[in-house]
Amino acid sequence: MVKKKGGAPKAQPTTRKTSGDRPGQKNRRPTAAAGKPKGTASKADEPKRDGTRLNKFIANSGVCSRREADTYIASGLVTVNNKVVNTMGYLVKPGDEVKFDGRRLQQDPPAYILLNKPKAVASTTSESKGLTVMDLIANATRARVAPVGRLGRNATGLFLFTNDDRLMQKLHKKGLPRLFHVELDKNLKNEDLLKIREGLSIEGKTVVVEEISYVVNAAKKEVGLKIKNMGSSIIRDLFDHLGYQVVKVDCVTLAHLTKKDLPRGRYRHLNDDEISLFSML
Repeated sequence: MVKKKGGAPKAQPTTRKTSGDRPGQKNRRPTAAAGKPKGTASKADEPKRDGTRLNKFIANSGVCSRREADTYIASGLVTVNNKVVNTMGYLVKPGDEVKFDGRRLQQDPPAYILLNKPKAVASTTSESKGLTVMDLIANATRARVAPVGRLGRNATGLFLFTNDDRLMQKLHKKGLPRLFHVELDKNLKNEDLLKIREGLSIEGKTVVVEEISYVVNAAKKEVGLKIKNMGSSIIRDLFDHLGYQVVKVDCVTLAHLTKKDLPRGRYRHLNDDEISLFSML
């Protein structure tokens, strides 16, 4: 339910068994491969625990892009704990010392930024799209953050940025609950509202809507729509399919986050409590 001109509504790890040595055979350490450069890390040297991919670590330090980092890694210009690492997908653990061309790199701390996006701003990292959301948060952090999901250029409302890869992967896999205030060109028929609530099939794909209802104290052309889809065109596709044109789209809540004390065009950093609540999604 969305109110008119108001706030938004209310392993255990498993141990993998390995086969033991044959009777009478002593344990032997693996020997280095012939011709392998001294001090070069192999797959056996890779951390077995979760970590940050090496190319992501390098990109976050501001040296270059991830694609360029892959080239430098393959060229042997990157070391981890004084060992050359040229294995793609190598994971850097907390406390590891990473150097690029002899210079020590620092990992950016996790950053979480919430923007109240204004109209006529593209939700992309491309510099060829005119004014973008990245321009609006340019002074928010030195970390290389990325937008989570998309909003149409003329859509407004809450928009999240982070450099937390784990959170990004989780949200793109499970979806991010977003509540939109949508205004149409004409009143939404009750029968069409029920069709959306039950789930519509568009181009062979079923669009699942968490909630939909008319906005309180407003014409029936204004509805509240809660959806987990991360795309920017899904709302317009949904109503176009039923013969309606979308006039306005405003994201009023994003998971547990609201627009309270966040004017249009401004951003803020999330606090620890807000960040921890993402673990419940």
